[in-house]
Amino acid sequence: MNQKDISSKEMRAWLALSHVNISVQKLQNFFEHHTSVCTLFELSEKQLQHLGFRQGLKEKLDSIDDALIEQDLAWFDSEDKHLIPFINNDYPDLLREIDSAPKLLFVHGNKDFLKHHQIAIVGSRNPTPQGKDNAIEFSRTLGQAGAVITSGIALGVDGFAHQAVLDKGLPTIAVAGTGLDRVYPARHKAMAQQIVEHGALVSEFALGTGVRATHFPARNRIISGMSLGTLVVEAAVKSGSLITARMAMEQGREVFAIPGSIHNPLARGCHALIKQGVKLVETAEEIIEELGALASWQSEHLSESEKALDSESYQFELDEEYQELIKHIDYDTTAMDTIIERSGLEIDVVSHMLLLLELNNHIVSVAGGYQRRSS
Repeated sequence: MNQKDISSKEMRAWLALSHVNISVQKLQNFFEHHTSVCTLFELSEKQLQHLGFRQGLKEKLDSIDDALIEQDLAWFDSEDKHLIPFINNDYPDLLREIDSAPKLLFVHGNKDFLKHHQIAIVGSRNPTPQGKDNAIEFSRTLGQAGAVITSGIALGVDGFAHQAVLDKGLPTIAVAGTGLDRVYPARHKAMAQQIVEHGALVSEFALGTGVRATHFPARNRIISGMSLGTLVVEAAVKSGSLITARMAMEQGREVFAIPGSIHNPLARGCHALIKQGVKLVETAEEIIEELGALASWQSEHLSESEKALDSESYQFELDEEYQELIKHIDYDTTAMDTIIERSGLEIDVVSHMLLLLELNNHIVSVAGGYQRRSS
């Protein structure tokens, strides 16, 4: 079912369920016997318990005030605001696979990005200058390679990761730990608006839900659950970022960690992950290489319309630096040393830029160097 297929009555029913603590597993069992969520509100206490729902659910459902639902409905005042139940075709496929998938998502922005390949970037709220630079560089490189950057709109690494791709006009997804009718932290209000314009804000929490400490681990499972892999930039040994990494591993997703100085307390969380077998990465290209095959495999299972959407996301506009570099590459084989000499750039910068040009079919790697494509 699509968003447009949700009737007004069903919309009200799902909004009512957003205020009730009920697992997606119980709802899956319900939908094996019934086709409309509205039926849930028509069943007796005995019938609900027969389907495996906890005692007292009927009373809880009946107590939801119509005025509260009207208040929720008022939030949907533009076409870029969506309610996506787990049975909806717009619901992220990867997220649906996890054991604790949210029963519904509120989305403000372009919901299509939820179906694109995502990479989560998380880390300290108070990163070192190097941690900040790493968050920006990795996010920008991965975004330019076609991945949608997903994070939690928190201060520190989250914010730097979001802003890095926004500055390039690239999409990003922010998963909130509150209802989408508010922004936390408040200082990211302008960023949240940018995310709506270039990506999407996402939350499982009912409208009106404020800041609660217990909501952030729940938010983290969505960040990792929607993503092909999670990158931890900097993290203390006991931190929310490590919770996200643990959840990603439990969900069967790839986890990457950037190493740091043994004297940096914010590197210890990453080092602890690496000791557990998480992949140590020094460049964003390593993540692209690791996840590229998985992303390609997943694309084979998309519908034709999703494939078209997905292929569009893997293109990026050449800025002046890339346009200048490509001039130094001939249609005949051009050696790496020649490209470096002509461009005057450092080898690590050139290597990074060449990879992105190759990924986006502007050049091709051949024996002895690179060749520019004719179209």
